[in-house]
This record gives sequence, structure tokens and C-alpha cells, in this order.
Amino acid sequence: MRAVVYSNYGPPSVLHLTELTRPVPKPHEVLIRVRASTVTAGGCWVRQGAFPDSRWLTFFLRLFFGITRPRRPVLGFEFSGVVEAVGKAVTRFSTGDSVYGTTTGLQQGAYAEYVCIPESWRLGVMALKPAELTFGESAALPVGGMTAFQILQKADIQQGHQVLVYGASGSVGTYAVQLAAYFGGRVTAACSQANMALVQSIGADTVSDYAQLDITRWAGQFDVVFDAVGKLPPSVGKRLVKKGGHFLTVKSVTDEKIAYLHALEAIIAEGRLKPVIDRTYELEDIVNAHTYVDLGHKKGNVVITVAQP
Repeated sequence: MRAVVYSNYGPPSVLHLTELTRPVPKPHEVLIRVRASTVTAGGCWVRQGAFPDSRWLTFFLRLFFGITRPRRPVLGFEFSGVVEAVGKAVTRFSTGDSVYGTTTGLQQGAYAEYVCIPESWRLGVMALKPAELTFGESAALPVGGMTAFQILQKADIQQGHQVLVYGASGSVGTYAVQLAAYFGGRVTAACSQANMALVQSIGADTVSDYAQLDITRWAGQFDVVFDAVGKLPPSVGKRLVKKGGHFLTVKSVTDEKIAYLHALEAIIAEGRLKPVIDRTYELEDIVNAHTYVDLGHKKGNVVITVAQP
């Protein structure tokens, strides 16, 4: 099977296309023919072997993924695809099912034509693909969608609450804008000027350019402030929150639960949530895809088409 691998940490050029042996599912595993994956900021950090501006987080990244070189040669933390075969103990999925989910904690990622996914495991999730979404859109839902959902849940947003989403045009940010509006919030979004029209189109009531922010004018104005890119200093973010309000950050510890996916699917079925896709690349063009995401200007999600129907 075709797969993109890397054997050293570094720039996008460390990634290269090769042939690997097609995996065989164990009794509790499902063999997926991968249709799509994504390039996330987190995936780029893993490729680099470094967390931006944090030696401490870089230490834990290397501890998990490999101290001197990556121990997991195939990246791709999100996937969508079709079940090719199932292990003899699998009960939730059947051959031909369209599925999506994550590869968190597994030895192989989704930058490959085939991947074996456990029917259920502690660190990641897999579910039937929502009929409302394409394979590319469903591949882009799990990480950003679940992150935004569970962090916003901490604030218990009520009808009319004033919510600021800082960094509203990225993957987590575009989900956060839509979800905060769904929960009843009046959403103010902060992003670059080039992305303001996009953010307004997905549900923001007010959109502001990063360059024009007046922190002193916004002091104490919001019930919820969500830093969706991890670049708003907490000391600043907390000044914007009303007494009794919530300052939230994407740097919070999160996990993956099938209940989060099902909650997102229900909102999608209502027509109130949709993944934002910036660009789509073929698997052969993986280096250019990672190069683009490294620039830090992507809008929503970048999708990798792994296999055609």
C-alpha cells in the first residue's frame, strides 16, 4: 500500500511517499481503506518534534512520540474511509461501512491507503460517518470539533451570553464560533482581516480584526472568552471576562470520547454545524500541504485525499 512516512523530525521535506505492507486486522480491529485525512497544527508539531515556545511541552511530545526520532513513522491523526474487513470479534462495524475517527495512541496514522483501527480503545474514537458530510469533511471533524465542544461545555453557555472566540478562523476556532452560537451565545470573533467574512458567514455576530483590538474597551465585557489558538495571554484574557465568567484556552487538557462525536453529529443533522475546509491536497502532495499549514494562515481545515472511490 502507498503511505507517507518520516524517519527523522524536521521540516515538511522529511515526509516521503513509499510502499508498506498492508496491515491485517486483529480480532478486535477494523481494516479501513482510508479516503481522507488532515494536516493539523498539532500534526505539524509532531513532525517537527517540537512544541512552539515551550521546552516543557516539547519534552512530553518527544517522550510520547520518540526522544531522538519518531517511533510512529506514519502520521495522520484523523481519518475517514470505508471498512474493508473486520476482525472476528468486532460487533459494531461491518464490511462496507463508511466510518471516521482518530488514530490517537495507535502505531500507524492515516497517511496510508489502509489502517487498522480498534473497534474501541482508550485514547481514540471511531464512528459511522455522518451522512450529511463528505469523506473530506468528516475526516476534519473529530480533533477540532471535539476540542471546541468539550472546552466550551465547561462554560455552560446560556442564551444571550456574550462569547469572545479569539483565533476564530482556525480549525478549533471555526467549530467554536458555530458551537457557541448553537448554545445561544452572542459571538464576537477575533481573527485576521482576511478571514473576517468567512467567520461572519459561519455565525459570528461581530467580527474584529486582531490588529484593531482595544483590550481596554473590552475589559469585563464577556461571559466567556475562548482562546482557540493559545496565543492570548491569560492575564489579558481574564481581564475581558465579567465577574463569574470563564476564560477558556485551547491549551486545556482534552480527551476523545464517542459521546462527543455523537453530540456533534446531532448538531450537524440539525444543519447548525459544518466543517470549514480551506484546501484539499492529494497524498502525493503531502509536503506542500504541511508547508502550507506551517505558515499558520490556514482557514479551518486542510484535507488530504488518500484514496478515490
